[in-house]
Amino acid sequence: MERAIVHMDLDTFFVSCERLGNSKLEGIPLIIGGGDRGVVASCSYEARTFGVRSAMPIKMALRLCPQAKVMKGDMELYSKLSHDVTEVIQEKAPIVEKASIDEFYLDITGMDKFYGGYKWTNELAHSVTKETGLPISFALSINKTVSKIGTGEAKPKGNLEIPENRVRSFLNPLSIQKIPMVGDVTFQLLSRIGIRTIQTLSEMPAEVLQRMIGKNGIDIWKKANGIDNNPVEPYTERKSISTEHTFSQDTIDIPKLKSILVGMVEKLAFQLRSEEWLTSTVVIKIRYSNFDTETKQCKIAYTSADHVLTKTVTDLFDKVYQRRMRLRLIGIRFSGLVRGTYQINLFEDTEEMLSLYQAMDKMKSRYGFDAVMRCAGATFKPNNKSEILKRKS
Repeated sequence: MERAIVHMDLDTFFVSCERLGNSKLEGIPLIIGGGDRGVVASCSYEARTFGVRSAMPIKMALRLCPQAKVMKGDMELYSKLSHDVTEVIQEKAPIVEKASIDEFYLDITGMDKFYGGYKWTNELAHSVTKETGLPISFALSINKTVSKIGTGEAKPKGNLEIPENRVRSFLNPLSIQKIPMVGDVTFQLLSRIGIRTIQTLSEMPAEVLQRMIGKNGIDIWKKANGIDNNPVEPYTERKSISTEHTFSQDTIDIPKLKSILVGMVEKLAFQLRSEEWLTSTVVIKIRYSNFDTETKQCKIAYTSADHVLTKTVTDLFDKVYQRRMRLRLIGIRFSGLVRGTYQINLFEDTEEMLSLYQAMDKMKSRYGFDAVMRCAGATFKPNNKSEILKRKS
């Protein structure tokens, strides 16, 4: 049976969320981000016509579009509205994968026997907008890659159906930048040898592409040829991630305890960013030598940044550790998780901070978590007594 895969994407999601509560923002160039030295988290189509793009420094964006209105952004609002949209889609669709805070994949294979797949999806999109007020685009095709590219072409507030016999004619004239996995570096490399359209890329020998760009070469070649057998993974929301450290000897060494906490935060925050999660609740746990256990928690703005989480954790530790008795265990849990990335979260941070985290994460991914660490957290060395606990709903 030919697969029927839908990709749905909320149009300029952060901007649309802000406009829901303020009609004066309609029709004007709007940038979601933070601070003169921050970066653009999202921008309206009115701002995009001036060349403003996501991840661009705010200063550059304002030089391109000085009349734009800049807003800090509200991740709690965006998370709530994302949840509302998810509920509408999950109520009606048979299999739903929530790929990020604002995009979804649906597997509606076989529904054509009872409904028209395109008509049904169009009605679902209308339901999302009617019940949440948010505009959404979609594309229906034979796999996730073609549908995702199709949604990009349908935006804003559009939809496309790309049957199997039209996949190649749809993909061929498009820029290779439309292919998921093709970033700026890969685009520049391929452009230098004259490969700029998907058709040209699809006609290359796959082995040559692999030699040029490494292990992802075959996957990119398959996507250029409209091949993608990845399934739609049913959506389940993770509740929390946590880690604990049990000491071989009970300790009251405060500097040592705080150093280990910093290392634990760094490990969990790296995991959050790697898996594209943001946390809104921080919990710290301590167990005294007499086995009494205490916890303390606090709510924070959604984040996955070490420097934000470290301050929160150390402040909580100072509040919960009051008895000055030796400790046998300390633990940290991040909960209230939502899908999102570091880039869309740090409305207050600078381009330099963003680059620092990206460079550190790249080194950690390639050489291991402890390849680069903050000096304050170097005491923490994961072992069999420090276990990452993943709790799923």
